[in-house]
Amino acid sequence: MEPKLIYIADDEIKIQELIKMFLKKEGYIVEVFCDGKQLLNAFKEKPADMLLLDIMMPKLDGLALCTEIRKISNVPIIIISAKDNESDKIAGLMLGSDDYMTKPFSPVELVLRVKSIFKRMDLEKITIPNGADINIFDITISTERRYAAANGHDLKLTPMEFNLLIYLIKNKNKGISREELLNKIWGFDSEVDTRATDDMIKRIRKKLACAGSILKIETLWGFGFIISDKD
Repeated sequence: MEPKLIYIADDEIKIQELIKMFLKKEGYIVEVFCDGKQLLNAFKEKPADMLLLDIMMPKLDGLALCTEIRKISNVPIIIISAKDNESDKIAGLMLGSDDYMTKPFSPVELVLRVKSIFKRMDLEKITIPNGADINIFDITISTERRYAAANGHDLKLTPMEFNLLIYLIKNKNKGISREELLNKIWGFDSEVDTRATDDMIKRIRKKLACAGSILKIETLWGFGFIISDKD
């Protein structure tokens, strides 16, 4: 199997080299960049298998970079930042990152998270057998393999998008508040800006529409969302 290619964007050289050393020991190919603009240009020429992004970088910060990457790819993204308050974590996750680690961090833990994401991706490539875990309208979901398809087309959901869709489906015909989603899916307190969930709902709706799905995530204005299978 060809080694996975990982891009790192961080303007702190010592952190760059630390992460690179640990990842290369595990057999990954690693390229480092000092700002988000460099990584974005490199990714457009040669897409990587995973991105590790700092938030505070010159030219193009990690959150802006995450936004740009999500316009062209579903590549897994881990944000590594000195910002550790909940609003920053939510911002990263809402923009499409798959994980968020705060500095200082354990390089060993980072490697484990990288391996975990790649392992999940490998499982998703396995064909879903008959008798999938969940079927609703034209959606087929395997919770074990964390795979969701509409009309046979892979929805290519990020881990957080998958978790959110599963939660709404398992609670179908019941209104779910934004606060509940933040608490159950992300583990955040209800004191943060609950409107952040709307961005992820929009991304899931777009993927459903592109696959021609009839599944609808309805907005309950001033409250949250609901998936209904009743007339």
